[in-house]
Amino acid sequence: MRVCEIFASIQGESSHAGVPCTFIRLTGCNLRCSYCDTAYAYTEGIELTEDEIVGSVKDIGLKTVEITGGEPMLQADVHPLLKRLLDEGYRVLIETNGSMDISEVDKRAVIILDIKTPGSGMSGEMRMSNLDYLKPQDEIKFVISSRGDYDWSRDFVLRHSLMGKRTILFSPVHGKMDPGDLSQWIIGDRLDVRLNLQLHKSLYGLDRRGV
Repeated sequence: MRVCEIFASIQGESSHAGVPCTFIRLTGCNLRCSYCDTAYAYTEGIELTEDEIVGSVKDIGLKTVEITGGEPMLQADVHPLLKRLLDEGYRVLIETNGSMDISEVDKRAVIILDIKTPGSGMSGEMRMSNLDYLKPQDEIKFVISSRGDYDWSRDFVLRHSLMGKRTILFSPVHGKMDPGDLSQWIIGDRLDVRLNLQLHKSLYGLDRRGV
């Protein structure tokens, strides 16, 4: 597999925020979101075997592992890697951009599924059938850059009757969307969603890699 980086950090997003976690960032992405903060993962990386990847995870020694990108689902070998990590007792999260088929993801893994808002420039790339394959423990994330993105995301959640069925994350684009404003809109509309701040950026800054 082509791997951009493997590192230990604090999980910064999702309902698992704050948990020590090993991150496996795979190389490559089929989307080009306007607010992307990991563009280096489009092309950077080295070829590693499954044994080498799992060996690095064991050396780090944390029980939570997140596979991310880029877009990890572009590499077919992600599925046997997921299975092996789960078989060996790791809690595994996989973050995917919403454009790839998730139906074959091991049911023991936690999927964090992005739904791209209009502000991303990629909302037309979503694979809507993915909503049918989400499990109760999976999470849905909306990255919000404006009031328009918020209104769109709120309407999407209500139209698809998602509240109460999944953990829904509303994440402000760091440095562009005021999280205080977003929190007030959520409260005003009485949405059963989670305000999802990027904890790792508060801890480690905006430009540090491997966090």
